[in-house]
Amino acid sequence: MLDRIAEFIARHNMFPSGARVGVAVSGGADSVFLLHALLELAPRWNLQLSVVHVDHGIRGALSRADATFVEDLANRLHLSFHLRQADVPAIDDNMEQAARHVRQGFFAELLSTGAVDRIATGHTRSDQAETVLYRILRGSGLPGLCGILPVTKEQVVRPLLELDRSEIECWLRQRNIAWREDETNQDRSFARNRLRHEILPLLRDHFNPRLDETLANMATLAQDEEAYWATGLARRPSPSCNTPQILSTIELTTQPTAIARRIIRQTIECAKGDLRQIDFAHIERILAMARSQDGHDRVQLPGLDVLRSFEWIRFARAGSAAGFDFSVAIQPPGSVELPDGSARIALQILEKGERAQACGTVVNELDWGRLTSPNGAPSGLEVRNWRPGDQYQRMGQSRKQKIKILFQENRIPLWDRWNWPIVTYNGCIVWARRFGAAAEFAADPATPVVLAVGESRNRLDSLNVQCNRALFARQSREKA
Repeated sequence: MLDRIAEFIARHNMFPSGARVGVAVSGGADSVFLLHALLELAPRWNLQLSVVHVDHGIRGALSRADATFVEDLANRLHLSFHLRQADVPAIDDNMEQAARHVRQGFFAELLSTGAVDRIATGHTRSDQAETVLYRILRGSGLPGLCGILPVTKEQVVRPLLELDRSEIECWLRQRNIAWREDETNQDRSFARNRLRHEILPLLRDHFNPRLDETLANMATLAQDEEAYWATGLARRPSPSCNTPQILSTIELTTQPTAIARRIIRQTIECAKGDLRQIDFAHIERILAMARSQDGHDRVQLPGLDVLRSFEWIRFARAGSAAGFDFSVAIQPPGSVELPDGSARIALQILEKGERAQACGTVVNELDWGRLTSPNGAPSGLEVRNWRPGDQYQRMGQSRKQKIKILFQENRIPLWDRWNWPIVTYNGCIVWARRFGAAAEFAADPATPVVLAVGESRNRLDSLNVQCNRALFARQSREKA
């Protein structure tokens, strides 16, 4: 058994040489076996072991007895002991979920402080089978069928995933090694226990005696599939997570559905921070949104607001700020950063010989003489957001136009309009992003002094769109 564990550890590169490994020991058979197994295997990787235990306080005196049992075990083996005590029943949450959050928080704390480099847990193939079957019954997609991962990005490792619970208990009995039994594992009110004690035995008896192995193999196949796709999609550069993300409907719908679904899942995870409560129906809803002939749609997913406008779909965390009114006085030469941090508007006074597009990516020129009082002092220049009802006569146009109509004609997505910058002079619009200078204030070739309006876009503001375009273009080339 130990050789099988060692091979599994090496295959998944779980431990760098000299790693400090915190072994999560609940007192049950699996975790007690894990501790003894790693003690024997530790010299192969020069591991420095310690024991980690969480007393959740769920079973009162029995929980405290478990903690004492594990601490005594650590002392007998001359290992340091890390204990976290919590009152999980007092937490206003599902008890299983609350207990999991307490454990994960403790593990993260030990890892972040450098007390350990890895956390090893005693999950077995039996646990894997229960997890995969549970997720099948809940309607999980392929990522969910990955089940329990051998190594997580949080540096948690599971060396026992190829062992069954029964052979572990047999190994412990042969060596007269004691462990603790948690009577809550027999409580049929928990879904996992019903699977373990009722449904899985029934399926083994009537359909497949090697069902645990079959379900675990399914998890391995799903993990390999996900690893392959993650490698391909990971080449897509991406801004930081937990920020709004943009997908193109045109390019999205040209992809095979399998790829489109994965891109949507990846985008949701990046925008939301995780995929919790996201299921098949949610992904299909986004696909339907992308395929629809209607250019505008909106749906609320768990923790996420998804909005379509023209050929783009925006994914943003629920409750994130959409846009708000702002108005900032500006004295040239000077600049103003937009409140959402997406761009900076700069005003620069240039003599005729100095005129050049050096202020940003989009530059328009106003007649400086029309923006100053008789004594030459500027008055009333402001940068503000677009507001409903705004209209002005652009240079080259014979009449005023509503900016809202210009948005529609130019297919500007709704979210881009929220903080769309406008420059005003004494309340009159003299310049608008993309649409340029007002005819009344526009400079001409003979204008001696101009006010150059420049916009420097934040590089990350457009990176989502650029990344998606690059991704789809690459995949199209590969497909061809």
